[in-house]
Amino acid sequence: MYKHILLPTDGSPLSDKANDHAIGLAKALGARLTVFHASAEYPTPIVAEGIVLEPISHAEYEARANEQARNILESVKQRAEAVGVACDTQHRIAAIPWEAILEAGRSVGADVIAMASHGRRGLAALILGSETQRVLMHSDLPVLVIR
Repeated sequence: MYKHILLPTDGSPLSDKANDHAIGLAKALGARLTVFHASAEYPTPIVAEGIVLEPISHAEYEARANEQARNILESVKQRAEAVGVACDTQHRIAAIPWEAILEAGRSVGADVIAMASHGRRGLAALILGSETQRVLMHSDLPVLVIR
């Protein structure tokens, strides 16, 4: 059935639940897993009275984003490999996470995307949006939503 699962993760408790589910699915199917994390782009600097205020430098932001991603991804990778699931990791800093997820799926040759959904509804969904919803709307691959 599925031979290569893309698992986008953000390190949240709900995402951890999806991670465990995807690892179990990969093990049951004999599939490989690619765990993916998209970090937000560098925040827009604040401009006040002609002065540009940057909370941290671009280089420092990138270093912190890479370190956070490494921690999130390595945790999942270790759990997958502990049960015999072949696992790779990928990280990107991206302005639009759902697009980065779809590109990662294409680039690794995944045949399914398994990801968590926070299940926001109503006004919260409208304001906060849903990366999972956008992946569902735009993906050519099957998407397994875990809640």
